[in-house]
Amino acid sequence: METTWMARGNCADKPPSLFFPSDGVGVDVARKVCADCPVKAVCLEYALSNRIDHGVWGGTSERERRRLLRARSTAVSVTERVSVG
Repeated sequence: METTWMARGNCADKPPSLFFPSDGVGVDVARKVCADCPVKAVCLEYALSNRIDHGVWGGTSERERRRLLRARSTAVSVTERVSVG
């Protein structure tokens, strides 16, 4: 997946450490940067597609991305069962 979109993100001029917080307060700070980012959706998809486990990507925490991946996995599973059955 190409990454030229990263230069257009609200985070482009921020220190990377801002997006790798050690607590919930740090996650909220990073989310505020992501809130109105023009590449937020692409960023989130990049993190999900590449199974990035750490940091805030596309305005989501690690835990939120794990939930999204589980939900996608379940949806694919249901779709496969419906199309086979």
